[in-house]
Amino acid sequence: MCAVSVLRSRRVVTPEGVRPADVLLGPDGRIAAVAPHSAATGGPDVTDLGATALLPGLVDTHVHINEPGRTEWEGFATATAAAAAGGVTTLLDMPLNSVPPTTTVGNLRIKQDSARGRVRVDVGFWGGAVPANTGDLEPLFGAGVFGFKSFLSPSGVEEFPHLPAEALEPVLAELARIGATAIVHAEAPEVLDAAPRHAGRAYLDWVQSRPPAAETAAVARLLDAARATGARVHVLHVSSAQVLPLLAAARADGVRVTAETCPHYLTLAAEQVPEGGTAFKCCPPIRDEANRDALWKGLGDGAFMGIVSDHSPCTAELKAGDFAAAWGGVASLQLGLPAVWTEAARRGFGLADVVRWMAAGPAGFAGLDDRKGAIAPGRDADLVAFDPEEEFTVDPARLHHRNPVTAYAGRTLRGVVRTTWLRGRVVELDGEPRGELVARRGA
Repeated sequence: MCAVSVLRSRRVVTPEGVRPADVLLGPDGRIAAVAPHSAATGGPDVTDLGATALLPGLVDTHVHINEPGRTEWEGFATATAAAAAGGVTTLLDMPLNSVPPTTTVGNLRIKQDSARGRVRVDVGFWGGAVPANTGDLEPLFGAGVFGFKSFLSPSGVEEFPHLPAEALEPVLAELARIGATAIVHAEAPEVLDAAPRHAGRAYLDWVQSRPPAAETAAVARLLDAARATGARVHVLHVSSAQVLPLLAAARADGVRVTAETCPHYLTLAAEQVPEGGTAFKCCPPIRDEANRDALWKGLGDGAFMGIVSDHSPCTAELKAGDFAAAWGGVASLQLGLPAVWTEAARRGFGLADVVRWMAAGPAGFAGLDDRKGAIAPGRDADLVAFDPEEEFTVDPARLHHRNPVTAYAGRTLRGVVRTTWLRGRVVELDGEPRGELVARRGA
């Protein structure tokens, strides 16, 4: 499909606010100008969206695509289709649960070869920092990964071991030396080991096995190591609001730390999880309503870089059984925008807030804000037509990720993605994939 020349809406979400505007698209796939509404002449080159909002494409920096090696869990074709259907135009793939994991340049090339020509949105890659690969970090960074993920507790897959406490500071020192960011799954294994564990279908048992103290102890350890090394660190998928004072104190001390949270921690609550509802299982867990309210307060106060999916799907068989045995991960890549918007609107936030959390913030964090995350001249014309008033009920069979399992099944959400554009061209879910593989700026 040929690119249109002008997209017009009475609600264009720009860095300056929501306003009527004409967005002029250049032949290079970038935004040429943001002009006053109806400044452009009419005709076949103008697509008038009316009151449907026009957003920048979302940037999701936390997605598990699992290919190669566990493609039956997900895959580049299905994940990027789900992303496009949900308004996500750029995503960064985590270094696990693929086989091999992205812990060497050779493994990165294998993953890139699996993705090339099969992605419907732009895709970049994180590297992994594990106990035995410190010598691989600088070559991987030079090859274009955006930074390095580590676990402070077991990851759940044997090919991606966690960093023991004594290995954390040396790894951060190496990342500080090469100028790379450490992104960290922060739960303390000694706290997890001491917590009660019960097999069964009761969600409360699962929550008690991953207490907030596991997060706070691990984040405190990470911040101490960041202070000692000067490394830039990022706390992944914060589920417990008890972490927020630690982050605030560290920032006041000059520690370079950012953090993210996820749609499921902001829109779901432990009180809502049914018996045997293993689609809700994730690590760290979805906590109670009071904690959810505190996360929203932190979000409004600027405590988080943004909101990203931590899309971590698996086969339906691996989600079966009790909470102790089921795979931990929420599949939400296609649903993050309407899920967050539903709750944000209920709490009095606006579309500009959601765009800041789900597009501008992640783009800046990843160093992609020269190209992504905003409707502004010179940025890629990655755009989303979004109807913020329309409601729909989630039918897992209509989702595009590989396995029809989601914690949002049967929920009524507000906000429908009508069209997604990548560099000015409509993303056709049954057409030729036109996404690109992107690298860290400066690589």
